[in-house]
Amino acid sequence: PGAIIAADGAVLLGVMGQHTANAGWIYFPCGTPDPSDVIDGSVDLDFSVRRELKEETGCEASAFTAAPGWTMVTDGGLMALIKTLRSRDNAERLRDRMLAHLASERQPELSDIRIVRGPADFDPAMPRFVTAFLRYHFEGS
Repeated sequence: PGAIIAADGAVLLGVMGQHTANAGWIYFPCGTPDPSDVIDGSVDLDFSVRRELKEETGCEASAFTAAPGWTMVTDGGLMALIKTLRSRDNAERLRDRMLAHLASERQPELSDIRIVRGPADFDPAMPRFVTAFLRYHFEGS
């Protein structure tokens, strides 16, 4: 997935829609790879992040600066590779743009966009790999 970091340091997360398998869970709004991301026998993670970003938020990857490399978060047997995407826009502006995209879709995958500014904004509906990345982002550990 891709972690969207606003110019003000806030992280934007998506709330999964009620019609999805993970309804109500709060994730990075840049999805996970699917079969269309397999190119020449390998999963193209960069392509996956760009595709999911556009599908779920309406934002083009070119509007962000991607950090070099990936951040790996582990949680037991789960391993998540997260691409950090930085925006020049503040969190409110990004959220407004994303909500406008969601409103334009017949059945959006996300039902809301949350702004996270620190640990006080963590929610039990965030999987542990999400909060682990958030702790790393906000606290450096």
